[in-house]
Amino acid sequence: MTDQEERDAILAAMERLLAGTPLRSSGNLDIISLAEEAGLKRNKLTHKHTDLKERFYAERRARDGITARQAAQRNCAAEVAHRPTPRRARQLPHCERGLRPRTARPHDRE
Repeated sequence: MTDQEERDAILAAMERLLAGTPLRSSGNLDIISLAEEAGLKRNKLTHKHTDLKERFYAERRARDGITARQAAQRNCAAEVAHRPTPRRARQLPHCERGLRPRTARPHDRE
């Protein structure tokens, strides 16, 4: 494998790991997983392609050590946590629930 092929494999592996879609590794954001994902030995990253190793670590720091998939899951979980429960939704005014006010029907009690 040439140097350029190794670099291309590392960059592709980096994209997959940061996106949260690993093919060959555990998906952890570390050098061991990056090497496994790229199909290379770890020393290729620690001794030969150190610039790509530093780039990977910088991306990991920028993302607070979580993948794009994990970030999306956390955002979804946060939205669900802030949704009103059915009981609380009944207490909200009609306009906040997206409903029209109910008109009185003859069989309704007052």
